[in-house]
Amino acid sequence: MEGQCVNMSFSDKTPTAAEGGSPKKSKKKLKKEDAWRPEGPRDPFVMLDSLPEKKQQEIQRALHLFSPGPSLPRTLQQAESHAYRFWDTQPVPRLGDKTAAHGPIAEGEVSVREEPYSLPQGFSWDTPDLSSPTVLNELRALLNENYRGEDDNTIRRDFSPEYLQWALQPPNWQAHWHCGVRVDTNNKLVGFIAAVPADVCAYETQQRMAQVKLLCVHKKLRLKRMTPVLIRELTRRVSRQGVRQAVYAAGVVLPTPLSSCRYWHRPLNPRKLMEVNYPGLRQNMNLQRALKFNRLPAVTKTKGLRPMTERDVAGTHSLLQTNGSKFQLRPVWSPQEVEHWLLPREGVIDTYVVEV
Repeated sequence: MEGQCVNMSFSDKTPTAAEGGSPKKSKKKLKKEDAWRPEGPRDPFVMLDSLPEKKQQEIQRALHLFSPGPSLPRTLQQAESHAYRFWDTQPVPRLGDKTAAHGPIAEGEVSVREEPYSLPQGFSWDTPDLSSPTVLNELRALLNENYRGEDDNTIRRDFSPEYLQWALQPPNWQAHWHCGVRVDTNNKLVGFIAAVPADVCAYETQQRMAQVKLLCVHKKLRLKRMTPVLIRELTRRVSRQGVRQAVYAAGVVLPTPLSSCRYWHRPLNPRKLMEVNYPGLRQNMNLQRALKFNRLPAVTKTKGLRPMTERDVAGTHSLLQTNGSKFQLRPVWSPQEVEHWLLPREGVIDTYVVEV
């Protein structure tokens, strides 16, 4: 709900004839009033963006702390009492469902609409051209300013152009699986979702799937329910290519997790993390103790450790195949995909091998 503030002034002075029946105001006073009086209702997002970043983070933490609205659950126990308005309409297993066999949820041919899904008035679909430096910088700006890392905004990711090309253009990538939303009036990119091809083996079945990545909606549009439309449109584009399954990772519980993993982080700059009150640090540590606890030795203990090179691709591929066969759910990479995803790239990824 928007509120407008109306300024009203009253006076018990009776206008004189010389004044022509109207109160007289000085030019200086008019200028002073005009200096602050807005032409219309002020945009709260403009007001928020004008504040220092530290103040914005404090406001977002306070809103998150006192918000009465439900947030997405982070555990299966929390998810049992959560209502999933969108995912309950999708062909995914329901939380708590018991399955005796594995395979496709929907058998046979499924009709796929040819035309894109409708967007709210004033918005249009787009397929961002990542070969264009201008478009790449537009996407980077959208993600860096609006991609949600943590609910309390303590973590903001910095996506480089090199990282985005690496993440979104692996072998056999499809340009039309990069789905964007633009504003008609100024052509600004305000929404994005992408998928890349992925071969996944579940039990004994290997299946080509779409790996969904980088779902992002501009913070000003999150109340317009743009996210479900983005997911539906990407599903339509992927299904048009005959791909019926997709996988994605999330930091919250969505129907229905088929696997989970744990990320291990090691603080590299405890001093900076303490300055920004990063919650991942141990709360009972002072700065000196944190620096000592996280100090790294000058020489590695593992003999033969060195950066991966192109001549290691074949051996790494063989190791991944052998080790992956132990798991009931695993990605299946070709040598070209091993080279793309693991070969070191400056500012993107570092990979090490042990040579004995």
